Amino acid sequence: MDQEALKHRTKQFALRIMKLVGALPGTIVGKVVSGQLVRAGTSVRANYRAACRARSSAEFAAKLGVVEEEADESGYWLELIVEGGLMPKTKVESLLAEANEIVAIMAASIKTVKRN
Repeated sequence: MDQEALKHRTKQFALRIMKLVGALPGTIVGKVVSGQLVRAGTSVRANYRAACRARSSAEFAAKLGVVEEEADESGYWLELIVEGGLMPKTKVESLLAEANEIVAIMAASIKTVKRN
C-alpha cells in the first residue's frame, strides 16, 4: 500500500471514528469513552500525516510508532464500547477490524524502515 492510499485510509478511519462517537450515549461513561476514542482515532491520521513529512528514516519510524500506538488505543476503546454495552458489536466490529489492520500495517512498515 502506497503513502497516498494510507493517507486516504487513515483519514477515512478518523472520519468513521467521529461518526461512531457521535452515536454514543451522552451518559458520563459514554462521554469519557467518546473523548478518549475521538482523540486516539483522529490522532492516527494526524500522526501519519506527520510521518509522511519526516526528515529522516528514524523520525519516520518514530512517527509510525505513534500511529501504531494510537490505532491500538482506538481498538481498546472500541472493545470497551462493545463489552461495556454502549453499542452493539455489529456497529463497531468493522471499525475495530480496521484499527487492528492499521496496527499491523504500521508494525510491518516500522520493521521495513528499520531493516533498510
